[in-house]
Formats: sequence, structure tokens, C-alpha cells
Amino acid sequence: QVQLVESGGGLVQAGGSLRLSCAASGSIFSINAMGWYRQAPGKQRELVAVITNSGIRNYADSVKGRFTISRDNAKNTVYLQMNSLKPEDTAVYYCNTKATKSGSYYPGVYWGQGTQVTVSS
Repeated sequence: QVQLVESGGGLVQAGGSLRLSCAASGSIFSINAMGWYRQAPGKQRELVAVITNSGIRNYADSVKGRFTISRDNAKNTVYLQMNSLKPEDTAVYYCNTKATKSGSYYPGVYWGQGTQVTVSS
């Protein structure tokens, strides 16, 4: 199995910053893309940012210029640096990866348990 463990959420005032981390562990043969999604109360889960194993990044329009996604392939870890936070960024943030388990032919999609980010006005 592949486990994703997130950390770094919390409460911050508008304009502040937070850094989320997500470490993948388990019987991993390879990891493709890693990314972050978020889900606010009453809303659907949405993509925030994704980074491929070659470093190509893609961001939601709402976070471009404020959030930066990065990864450490040696540690199977993805980060999300969030600056200039707004109250509308309040949500549960989920780590996501497409990875192939050792002994498997096909990749699977895995999710973390989620970490709460709350931005006060």
C-alpha cells in the first residue's frame, strides 16, 4: 500500500503564509505526479496545484502567483508554499499522488487524510 501523510495546516490571518508537506511511504516502485486538492464546506473538491516527476507545474487560476508547489523526489515528498492567503482559501487540503506499488504493473491514485487550513479575515 501507499500512504500519504500531510502536515502544516493551521489557522492564519489573511495575508499570511503556510507551508504544507506531504510524504509518501510504503511499497513504492515509482511516483508520477503529486499534487494538492482542496475542499471547502459545501463545495466540490478542486485541484490546487500539481507537479509531475519531471518538474512541470500546473496551478488553479485562483492561486497562481500566490502558491508554489515543489517536490523532493529523493524523499517522495511534495510541498505547497501558500503566500498572501485569503479567507476563500479556507478548506481541507488533500495530498494526491499517482504511484505504482512494488510488484504492480499499473499505477494507482492515492489520497492523504487531509489537513485543515483556515484563513481569518
